[in-house]
Amino acid sequence: MKLTKHAHACVALEKDGTRVVIDPGTLTPDAAEAVGRADAVLITHDHFDHFDEKLVSAALETRTGLRVYGTAAVAAALGGHGGRVRAVAAGDSFTVGSFAFTVHGRTHAPIHADLPCPDNVGYLVDGGAVYHPGDAYSRPGVPVRTLLLPTSGPWTKLGEAADHVRAVRPERVIQIHELMLSELGQASTARFLGEQGLTGVAVERLEPGTTVQV
Repeated sequence: MKLTKHAHACVALEKDGTRVVIDPGTLTPDAAEAVGRADAVLITHDHFDHFDEKLVSAALETRTGLRVYGTAAVAAALGGHGGRVRAVAAGDSFTVGSFAFTVHGRTHAPIHADLPCPDNVGYLVDGGAVYHPGDAYSRPGVPVRTLLLPTSGPWTKLGEAADHVRAVRPERVIQIHELMLSELGQASTARFLGEQGLTGVAVERLEPGTTVQV
């Protein structure tokens, strides 16, 4: 399987001729191109940096084969489109081509008591090959080979990120949701959380557009 890192929380997965994009939000400059090549779009929650509603709506109108999976709020925003938009929640499973997905987690990590926590789901790919948690450190409860780790944002905490990696115990960690950190901040976070830091697992920093095998 190939994983392509896009800016912020967006990644694309490709296998056996099928391409899936997770969390193409408004902070991802090439989100339209990524969605334009996708067979399916997966959305973890309805915040703008993960879900560009106008972009995904337009893609559904012009590409009759495109499917979208997301929380109930995402599905409500997009409409049914003849069954091509599906609301998912923890415990659900679905397939796209040869990809198999299971859904984990329920709510966005808390930011402040005065702010609501929307529904947030994570997507586990092919039984543990890759896990994208969205905006929460929810754990899938099964071994994970490649963990996509959010490292910046108003809800993130370095200690919680470290505990998340320690609990999941992945073979590989790739940093996502990093856009709110400077280059210095990204390097510092990777060092604190990485192989010589709190988790013992190297934290990879991929430039947008980089493709790796996972």
